[in-house]
Amino acid sequence: MYTCPYVPAQWIAAHGLQPHRLIPAPIEGASTIPRIEGLCPYARAFANDAAAGVEVTGIVLTTACDQMRRVFDLLVHRIETPAFLLNVPSTWQTVAAPRLYLDELKRLGRFLVRLGGREPSKEELARIMLDATASHPRDEDGVHGIPCGCGSGAPVAVVGGPLMQRDRVLFDIVHECGGRIVLDATETGQRSLPAPFDRRRLTDDPLLELAQVYFQIPDVSRRPNGELYRWLAAELPRAGARGVILHHYVWCDKWHAEFERLKEWAHLPMLRLDSEGRGEMDSPRVRNRIHAFVETLR
Repeated sequence: MYTCPYVPAQWIAAHGLQPHRLIPAPIEGASTIPRIEGLCPYARAFANDAAAGVEVTGIVLTTACDQMRRVFDLLVHRIETPAFLLNVPSTWQTVAAPRLYLDELKRLGRFLVRLGGREPSKEELARIMLDATASHPRDEDGVHGIPCGCGSGAPVAVVGGPLMQRDRVLFDIVHECGGRIVLDATETGQRSLPAPFDRRRLTDDPLLELAQVYFQIPDVSRRPNGELYRWLAAELPRAGARGVILHHYVWCDKWHAEFERLKEWAHLPMLRLDSEGRGEMDSPRVRNRIHAFVETLR
């Protein structure tokens, strides 16, 4: 079980284990794991679902998010399911950074073997990576789809961190308000998909190719995060977006701080929606804000 896009599903599958990217549901009632106050809604919901998970062999978290790093500390002291913290360098321009990430994937591999997995051969890993180019393994979890990306309506892009299951109602609300989502650039959307693998490099060192491709996924957590803006510079016009909705959960300082810079850079109408993960996306207030925003794009 994992949630961060920097955890390669193909690496888990190559060890003979079933990768599952958990998109948590908001906490309803009492939490499964104690002392999760002070966490952002997404991290709190992930910790709750991970602790309640049945038939879960292991849990993989990363350092890309400080909140999820805290979740790791909670889980290792509160549940019996083994947990692993993958160190993802926030800097990416140095020679040492991708090497560190590659070493971390190797360390993750040893953890997967301890869970009962097998050490994969180069040929097996390459085969799984090639299969992924045709059908991404995480699409089966409904992570990357755009429910309302077709039809008429003002074209809108959604940018930001991950979305919980219930907050994906945002796509339906935009559609009901006369818009259509043409780009899902959230962490649980298209932005977190890795680039296609280079078939020529798979023969020599598939793990190196896997590390290079996944390490290039753009995110607000990178320093500098210019790759995020380069990705948006290509994808926003390609999708034909005329407006941008930035969604983030409260306590997500990185996306909160990025709004003004993104608004100045995009030169497009923008709407910021911050959520406590309690169903606010379906509230009359948010619906009215989205409706007024879509009207400005007509």
